[in-house]
Amino acid sequence: MSVQPAAATRSLARVIPAVATLEGGGFLVHRPLPTRTVDQIDPFLLIDEMGPMDHAPGEAQGAPDHPHKGFELITYLIAGEMEHLDSHGNHGILRAGDAQYMLGGAGLVHSEMPTDAFQREGGHRHGFQIWVNLSRADKMLAPRYKDVPAGTIPIAHPSDGVTARVLAGETFGVTGPIHTATPWSYVHVTLAPGARVAQPVPRGWTATAYIFGGAGRIGAREVRRGDYAIFGDDGDTIELANTGTEPLDALLLAATPIGEPMVRYGPFVMNSIDEIERAFADFRAGRFGDIKPLVAE
Repeated sequence: MSVQPAAATRSLARVIPAVATLEGGGFLVHRPLPTRTVDQIDPFLLIDEMGPMDHAPGEAQGAPDHPHKGFELITYLIAGEMEHLDSHGNHGILRAGDAQYMLGGAGLVHSEMPTDAFQREGGHRHGFQIWVNLSRADKMLAPRYKDVPAGTIPIAHPSDGVTARVLAGETFGVTGPIHTATPWSYVHVTLAPGARVAQPVPRGWTATAYIFGGAGRIGAREVRRGDYAIFGDDGDTIELANTGTEPLDALLLAATPIGEPMVRYGPFVMNSIDEIERAFADFRAGRFGDIKPLVAE
C-alpha cells in the first residue's frame, strides 16, 4: 500500500503593494498588478480593486465602450451597482454580491457603467476585476458572457471562523459557478479574529492572495490591506491567518500558468507584436462589432 506524502505549506515568495490610480472615466482603483516592474504573475494579468469609495449623486463614473481580446476576466461586486453591455448583445446588471464572467477571446467591445439609479442617487462602490491570460490555442475562442447572481455562489466553512465564497474552481468541497477557459480558482475568504484558513492548491499552479480588509500573517510575514501575496511553488497548501482584531478579507487566486510569450498593449493580450497589430487592425475595421442601444420593452 502506497503512503501519500503529507501536505506541505507553501512559503511566501514576495508581497506586492497595490497602487492607487484612476481608471475608465475616472473611478478609483487600487492595483497591485501590473506594476512598473511586474508585468504578470502568470497567468494573472491585472488585479483591480474598484474603490472602495463613496459617490455623491451624479458623480459615479465607469468605463465606456472599449475593446478586449486575448484574455478572460471576472468582475465581482461587493457594494454598488454596475451595468454591462457588449457587442454580442449581452446585457447584465451587477449588484452587491454578484459577479460576471467574460471571455474576450477573439475580440469584443463592452462597457461597464454605473446603473442609472446608482448614477442618480450615488452610494458606496467596492469590487474587483481580475484578468487572466489565455493560451495561444484559446485566444481565438468565441467571446462569451455569464451573469452570476450572488445567490448562486456557494459558501463553504473550511475551518472555525472562516467563510469562503467560491466563484470559480473546485475547493473546500464545493465548485464555483464560473467555468473558465484557463483553469483557475477564485475564492473570497473572510476570517474572524484568530481564525486560519488552509487551501489546497495543485502542485505547479500559481498561488496568490490579495488582502483587502484587516491584517494577518502568512508564515512570519505580516500582511495587511492592499498587499498582494505571491506564494512559492514548494508545497500544495497555502495558509493565511488573521492576527488582528477585525475580520480579515482576502481573495485567494490560483491558476495553472500559461508559460508562453505574452505581449500586452492596453486591452489586447497576445503572443507577439504582430498579433497585437492585427488586433488593432481588426478593431479599427469594426470586426469586434458595436454595442447596440437597449430597446425599451
